[in-house]
Amino acid sequence: MIDPQALLNHDFGVRTQHYAERDAILYALGVGLGNDPCDADDLRFLDERSLLVLPTYGVTLCSPGMWIREPGFGVDFAKLVHSAQAAEFIEPLPPHAVVKGTARVISLTDRGEGRGAVLVLERELSNADTDAVHCRLRQTLLLRGDGGFGGPDAPREARFEPAREPDAIKRHPISARAALIYRLSGDWNPLHLDPAFAARAGFPRPILHGLASYAVAGLAVSRALGRDPGAVAALACRFSGVVLPGDDITFEIWRDGDAAARFRALVGDRKVLDDGTIRWKRQDDE
Repeated sequence: MIDPQALLNHDFGVRTQHYAERDAILYALGVGLGNDPCDADDLRFLDERSLLVLPTYGVTLCSPGMWIREPGFGVDFAKLVHSAQAAEFIEPLPPHAVVKGTARVISLTDRGEGRGAVLVLERELSNADTDAVHCRLRQTLLLRGDGGFGGPDAPREARFEPAREPDAIKRHPISARAALIYRLSGDWNPLHLDPAFAARAGFPRPILHGLASYAVAGLAVSRALGRDPGAVAALACRFSGVVLPGDDITFEIWRDGDAAARFRALVGDRKVLDDGTIRWKRQDDE
């Protein structure tokens, strides 16, 4: 049985991390940039001489790691699923910096016996020298084996149901090496590397990281609508299916005003991202 108070009161402390141009470039390669080594738009995020950093790189920095595996929390880690991710990107990340991160559990709700619990972790990433906030994010974890603990009811989640055909459709191939490169940005879970480990978890081969799919969404949706991926101001989605390296993801996109859109993504006829929202900085804010 989980210990709700231990989870809600957990002190994450303050984490610091230094990154350099090499790290930001490796992240950009891991989410698919550079397939065409002469693409000028891609090279903006790959050329250390005048480097722009993808906003979504911030979600990988100062991560609290596998904190929830601590036995005192009582969480059935084998049944934990990263179910949704949302972030607001405020100040652009410089090509190199020392950053600091804070984290706290902001909610723990109960879906009922046999249906799991929902934990929301809020994090903030800021510059260690200037205190400028680079991003704020919320990570939603579904604790599938830990429902029925007597906590508050989980809120009913609204689902995006499009009322018209998509305004744009974007196909994005995932490299067969994507997970091998993306893991070098800090997620060392063997599920994304080891075929035997993936087989024991019920997958035909190692799967792509959810946060890699999340970053791909920021890139693909931006470019489908002629927007700059470096100007993403907010990005959120729900992870509704597994992406395998080598898959082709098809994004269906609906404009939502001048500087925002809704989206979902499929592999074949199987939905893998849902309830997606994206917003870009307006030109006068950049």
